Amino acid sequence: MTVLADRIEMAEESDELTLDVLFEWLEKLPVPEGYRTEIVGGHIFMTPQRDTHWDIIADIYDQLRGRYARKRVKSDVRMDYPGRLNGFASDVVALAEGAEKDGRGQWRHQDVEFVAEVISRDTARNDYGPKKDTYAAAEVPVYLIVDPYTGEWHLHTLPKDGSYHSSVSFGFGEDIDLTGTAVGLVLKSDGFPRD
Repeated sequence: MTVLADRIEMAEESDELTLDVLFEWLEKLPVPEGYRTEIVGGHIFMTPQRDTHWDIIADIYDQLRGRYARKRVKSDVRMDYPGRLNGFASDVVALAEGAEKDGRGQWRHQDVEFVAEVISRDTARNDYGPKKDTYAAAEVPVYLIVDPYTGEWHLHTLPKDGSYHSSVSFGFGEDIDLTGTAVGLVLKSDGFPRD
């Protein structure tokens, strides 16, 4: 039996399976360069970063920098969310003014004002399903899904009681109006590439 298998077995026997334990195991695995790893509902997902994916992330990041200081915009940084074993590495996150790391050195989901996820073919179900539900439960004010396969974006706002109560979808090229949200700006989508 390997050391990793021994630890998994011990954690399962003692019901001590936590996000910290899972991420500790992941740090010891040979994750290929260019892959993003996150935990959604206790399931581990590794997805490769494609050029299209990265170009959209960079475009959103650049546009957010007009409103947010560099240290308040994050990409692929672990944040723990409510629910069972949800440690997300969101594509783009914008943090509220005054956001600070917690006692464990992690950013708090309570300080997230904006999340964008760019769809990957193999994990699209997460972004449209459990992650959307988790962001709503965490009351993330603005959740944007960008889908390079359909050439559409989907904006979810007004989280309450575990659901988003406002949703708007348009094709690439239409502005994403966030002026009435905590973000307070308009994102241009005409530069988003399709896959």
